[in-house]
Amino acid sequence: MDLLEYQVKEWFDKMGIPVLPSQRIDHPTDLKRLKIRYPIVLKSQVHADERAKVGGVRIVETTIDAIAAAQNIFNLPIWGELPEVLLAETKYDARDEFYLAVVLDTALSRPVLLGCKEPDIDWESPGEKMQYVVVEQEFSPFYARRLALKMGLQGALIQSVSDIVEKMYRLFVQKDLDLVEINPLAVSASGQVMALNGKVRVNERAINRHPEIADMAAKMLGRHRIRKINNLLSDGSGSGNQGKIGILGNGTGSVLTTLDAVVSAGGKPGVSLNLRHSFLTDTSPTTFCDRLETGLKVLAAEKNTHVILINFLGFIPQVSQMPEVIANFIQLDPRELKSHLSNGSKNQPKYLPRLVVRLTGVDFDQARKYLVALKPESETLIVVENLDEAVKQAVRLAKLPAYKK
Repeated sequence: MDLLEYQVKEWFDKMGIPVLPSQRIDHPTDLKRLKIRYPIVLKSQVHADERAKVGGVRIVETTIDAIAAAQNIFNLPIWGELPEVLLAETKYDARDEFYLAVVLDTALSRPVLLGCKEPDIDWESPGEKMQYVVVEQEFSPFYARRLALKMGLQGALIQSVSDIVEKMYRLFVQKDLDLVEINPLAVSASGQVMALNGKVRVNERAINRHPEIADMAAKMLGRHRIRKINNLLSDGSGSGNQGKIGILGNGTGSVLTTLDAVVSAGGKPGVSLNLRHSFLTDTSPTTFCDRLETGLKVLAAEKNTHVILINFLGFIPQVSQMPEVIANFIQLDPRELKSHLSNGSKNQPKYLPRLVVRLTGVDFDQARKYLVALKPESETLIVVENLDEAVKQAVRLAKLPAYKK
């Protein structure tokens, strides 16, 4: 479960993480009683990350402009979600912006501290600019300071950023979280640091251990908030679209990019799963390949799925075992999918979906060669490196009649 930004800021403030003066706006007329000084930033409180790109974030300098902007934002759906609340916040002049996060790495079963001297980066997309420190033992300030040094920070910034990372980690543990993110952490000309935006992802298995969080979750469900984005990005349980193309990705970026590409190519995405995280139904630790095997069977058991489009890029754990999981799947008897049928359905699929596999990155070279060498019949398996080509093939195959292996 992802919190909204204003809720995240409330938690940050209680932990001593610096945040700007702000005010919750439930109706445009609330801006007539604004307690913070102009200019201000008005932010739509929805779960999507693309608020600024589509007009959900506006800078205004007068009450009249603020009310007009608020009326527009309240009526602006982002990923199908209309905001019930806006956040009005003091405008901040930043000299530098950083990225910080504490995340539960399900592959390592350990918390990881992440930091980058550039904002607007995806923590699930590995890159040379992202620095990380694995918390291998009981946490101490050493880990936070080590991250600051690896980021190349100097002088007073080392201590300032280390203090914030320590508080992020304390929040991470206290609330049983999967992710605490500050993006960006701004630094003013005077060296003052400020969390301009944040994200908190609660471990859904731990909600009932925290009455405060359970109450927040109940209110979200009670207001019928759209949960498609949270389900897709947080735990891998996926979106519930009814298209013919099921999608498997190894991170938020790969899943969303694939969804957009399929729609742009005229296809209809079906159930989409993020294998980066464990499934809510998992009662014990799982590996990436465990989740890949389960994900393939879950999608194949969906009656609407004619094609499964796999988009893996960058890096995955156990990459050498991944091709064997796919090879075993294409030899599967559809009758073995009975335990993966949803909602007690008795409509057993007669055929397996075709597979289109897109692998990009040097770590996938051997895996790609292995899969290409299988040479299955009837276009059961297509392996490509380019996403546009993979999407093109998936859309083409989805239009063909079902086949028998």
